[in-house]
Amino acid sequence: MTKKPSPADFAHVREWVFDLDNTLYPHHTNLFAQIDVRMTAYVSELLQIPREEARKVQKDFYKRYGTTLRGLMDNHGVDPDDFLEKVHDIDYSWVAPDPALGEAIKALPGRKFIFTNGDRKHAERTARQLGVLDHFDDIFDLVAADLVPKPAAETYDKFRALHRVDCERAAMFEDLARNLVRPKELGMTTVLVVPRNFEPTFSEIWEQDADEDQVDYVTDNLAEFLSALIDQ
Repeated sequence: MTKKPSPADFAHVREWVFDLDNTLYPHHTNLFAQIDVRMTAYVSELLQIPREEARKVQKDFYKRYGTTLRGLMDNHGVDPDDFLEKVHDIDYSWVAPDPALGEAIKALPGRKFIFTNGDRKHAERTARQLGVLDHFDDIFDLVAADLVPKPAAETYDKFRALHRVDCERAAMFEDLARNLVRPKELGMTTVLVVPRNFEPTFSEIWEQDADEDQVDYVTDNLAEFLSALIDQ
């Protein structure tokens, strides 16, 4: 694993796949904090329990099912459209436009995709606010994945089949290392995006069940990383 990109190592890439939250926009934006609060409120209202207890249920479902929504669907028959609409009713002005990132993504050769565990509307609003939406060919969201979230192998397989992605010529960018395990198995070049000025041990940025060998590169500045690939 190396932290510095080599343009030669990415010369073969023609399929660029980006996670959305805390990947395309920086972690310190903290947009998910708004979603997190709304999820807790949703669980509290649905189950008629105090917010403190609802938060425990929310986090337990996330750990066991990959998303809070999957747990709510399997255990309480929640309507996914209702859930997604309510938890994404947030203030997107928290996301600062990033012209440098937009220019870097635009200059990448080949196709570009957003691959998110959120829904399409959330991805579109976020990417539009960030100033990068027009540079993507498509968005693969949780609904397109039949509500089965990353890191489930079947979700990556569904994505690559739908868009006929050549994984040997693809790169995947993610803020969660466990979500890079399947892409690496499929032959993708993998890049872990961490918070800016982040200097912990590798075990602290890893998430329990993943292996360090699944990450090829690490960056705390996505725009600079991508620019380095196209400027040389």
